[in-house]
Amino acid sequence: MEKPAKNASKDMGQDSDFYEGEIELLDIVGPRAREIIGQDCNIMSACAARPYPLVVDSAKGSVIRDVDGKEYIDLVAGIAVMNAGYSNPQVEAAISAQLEKMTHCGYGDFFAEPPLKLAKKLEELSGYSKVFYCNSGTEAVEAAIKLAFWKTRRQGLISFYNAFHGRTLGSLSLTCSKVRQKEHFPAFRTAHSHYAYCYRCPFKFEYPSCGIECAKELENLIFRRELSPEDTAAVFVEPIQGEGGYIVPPPEFHKEVRQICTDNDVLLVADEVQAGCFRTGPFLALENFGVRAEISCLAKALGAGLPIGAMLADQKLMDWPPGVHSNTFGGNLLASAASLASLEFLEKENTENRVKELGSYIKQRLGELQENFPFIGDVRGLGLMIGAEIVKPDKSIDPSRRDKILREAFKEGILLLPCGDSVIRFSPPLVITAEELDLGLEKFEKAMKRAGA
Repeated sequence: MEKPAKNASKDMGQDSDFYEGEIELLDIVGPRAREIIGQDCNIMSACAARPYPLVVDSAKGSVIRDVDGKEYIDLVAGIAVMNAGYSNPQVEAAISAQLEKMTHCGYGDFFAEPPLKLAKKLEELSGYSKVFYCNSGTEAVEAAIKLAFWKTRRQGLISFYNAFHGRTLGSLSLTCSKVRQKEHFPAFRTAHSHYAYCYRCPFKFEYPSCGIECAKELENLIFRRELSPEDTAAVFVEPIQGEGGYIVPPPEFHKEVRQICTDNDVLLVADEVQAGCFRTGPFLALENFGVRAEISCLAKALGAGLPIGAMLADQKLMDWPPGVHSNTFGGNLLASAASLASLEFLEKENTENRVKELGSYIKQRLGELQENFPFIGDVRGLGLMIGAEIVKPDKSIDPSRRDKILREAFKEGILLLPCGDSVIRFSPPLVITAEELDLGLEKFEKAMKRAGA
């Protein structure tokens, strides 16, 4: 196989030297993997960003096997998708049963029972009385944008720095994570708050004496100088910022944003695409903060590996008439069956408590590792959505070391992914065993030793 050129990182659209690091990793994967990677690089769009040369073949629970038979402990769950684990018997049985009947019905034009059963379960878990189905997280956000525009008759939006809400043009207008994701693309009228969840405050304020200035900026600055509340349809928030660095705001942050939206008659939209579906403990991550949004967006783990998204709201808000918004594949029968089975499984397994216990254990272990590895900076997260920031001695970010740790982790047989400027994310399947978790953290420690050297 011909290896990618050294300047491939630029061609692949990477934001760091990840792909150049991947070249050295090609020597440790098997021959079948190298063959497939060579073919893939020749035919697939270069906009895909792969941090290491993993070529998957099969998986069960929290373990992935590559095409050459090597096993990896997955500590990112397919980017927080496989909450119920790979090859979950309950999910597979539901998919197989539906597969024997039919796979697609055009739910936007006809009726079917599987999407209805799922909608009832979503109402039970979330409390929202209306559901709109789509195919992905970015589509769920797009639907929320359209509903907010339609209901308020306003066309201004607000989101936060470091936010990631998707890559289609509407949701991309809200995204403010990396300039490469946005350059050369048009945008809706969107104001971005320059503060982001009290993370590395640009004005060096200290919490809690700051008075949650990062939230109050919406009223104190944006509504005064950039975007009138009379022109603002909605504020979009992630309960925990995902792509931005697994940033958890102070407890008062979302309450302050909620109050500002209420006082100014602006809708609050929660992007629960990565944090929802029990990832942080409760079904919706915003529940951790005692706050409720008018609209919530779900995807990722919702489909247990099959593509589905959902926008949730109440009847008084989602009262738009037929034909205003729709799509071909929303409410797909296979995806609906898989989603319902996954949610029922996670609900039955006392997932909320288990996720909180395992999350506390991971943060404790990472805190212990800080003593020997001072380049581990802030360790933060809720439930099994945890970030470890990699820093230099002066506590500034250290993306190069972060990337090296991830490559060394791959060599050790664990799968981790980056987020933010210098953060390693831990978001394993919610069914991961204590033994798998311990082994994964041991391998992580070995990876850091080599990266530190």
